[in-house]
Amino acid sequence: MKKKKELWKLSTFQIIIYSFAVAILVGALLLCLPFATRDGRGANFFDALFTSTSAVCVTGLVVKDTWQHWSLFGRIIIISLIQIGGLGIITVTLLIFILAGKKISLDQRLVMKDAISADKVGGILRLTSFIFRFTFFAEITGALLLSPVFIGRYGVVDGIGYSLFHSVSAFCNAGFDLEGEYGAFSSLCPYHDNPLINIVIMCLIVSGGLGFLTWKDILDNRWRIRKYSVQSKGIMMMTVILIFVPALYFYFTEFNSLEPADRFFASLFQSVTARTAGFNTQDLASLTDNGKIVMMVLMLIGGAPGSTAGGMKVTTILVLLASSLSTFRDQEQTVLLRRTIKNDSIKKASSLFMMYIFLFLSAAMVISHLEKIDIMTCMFETASAIGTVGLSLGITSTLSLASRMVLILLMYFGRVGGLTIIFAAVTYNPVHGKYPAEDISVG
Repeated sequence: MKKKKELWKLSTFQIIIYSFAVAILVGALLLCLPFATRDGRGANFFDALFTSTSAVCVTGLVVKDTWQHWSLFGRIIIISLIQIGGLGIITVTLLIFILAGKKISLDQRLVMKDAISADKVGGILRLTSFIFRFTFFAEITGALLLSPVFIGRYGVVDGIGYSLFHSVSAFCNAGFDLEGEYGAFSSLCPYHDNPLINIVIMCLIVSGGLGFLTWKDILDNRWRIRKYSVQSKGIMMMTVILIFVPALYFYFTEFNSLEPADRFFASLFQSVTARTAGFNTQDLASLTDNGKIVMMVLMLIGGAPGSTAGGMKVTTILVLLASSLSTFRDQEQTVLLRRTIKNDSIKKASSLFMMYIFLFLSAAMVISHLEKIDIMTCMFETASAIGTVGLSLGITSTLSLASRMVLILLMYFGRVGGLTIIFAAVTYNPVHGKYPAEDISVG
């Protein structure tokens, strides 16, 4: 009995990574069913696995066009996987327990805390309730705002379905679309000049990417900005910078063939969507190499912790910038917004940054070698995968099985989180005592 109990006693991080893996596998099996595809023959397992991984990991990279290949049942499975993946399997499970009136144990609360990057266990059930209420409100509001366009184009029934699908996909930063009738993998290009679609989709993307903890801080304190946590202030500051600075770059250097109004929306939309959303309103292959590099940087950074977005997170970059500035100023402590940042946060940020850069570059080199494709194109694809973005230069559907498996692993890593995987795999062994100090020349 003791061995059996030890076997089933998993750490919170192990529960998180296994739950995502199970969801992906179940989704893949459902997509293999005959009635999941339009032709009634079912999907190839590896195509289904890629699609399921992309949906659960809210990425948006696809090997088959969502509208052209999948039936209504298949699309319902995909959007369900997106919703579960965006909120997190643990969050959904905990809500089911709450609705069923079951008692939530301390272990379950600890898992939830780690799953949504909360800072404490206290109030975790109220936070779970807030997450679902906020998500429901945002997605229904988004669908209502999108409905005039989609109902006008597809009729009432289909228009409502399209509105809900794109609203959920946008809020969860997934990037799946149903516009394949205008051409495979067309994304939202048919709406590049539609202000309503552009604005609503961008608002949904940013709302999902800010993080539930940030939104709770905003709604609790309203205009009393001084009461916001340093993390919330930092996330909002970085979000504004990472939206408008790249948008200005795109406006003045890319999309020069467009009219000023269209160029404004194209520049702003591509800047917003690059941070893990995956929609596009312009042909990304037409970007200059400089433009592609800007997109890759945005994809790797991603959104906020505890959000529907992926990437290494804006807080990671913020902590590293604060650490660098403190070093330049010869300060002993890392200071951000008049608060000292703990060394533990700096070490985690450094580790996460190194993991993302290493995996992003090494995976690109592997795919470039296997497919004989230029490294820039492969880097764009791997940045999109590990950042759980979904933007593509059009090569995903042409890749071999080996390269697709590389992207699947990157998507999984990007959604579950690098530190979660490390903490799940490595046993914590505290070091007692201190080793002798030694200086190492740097730079």
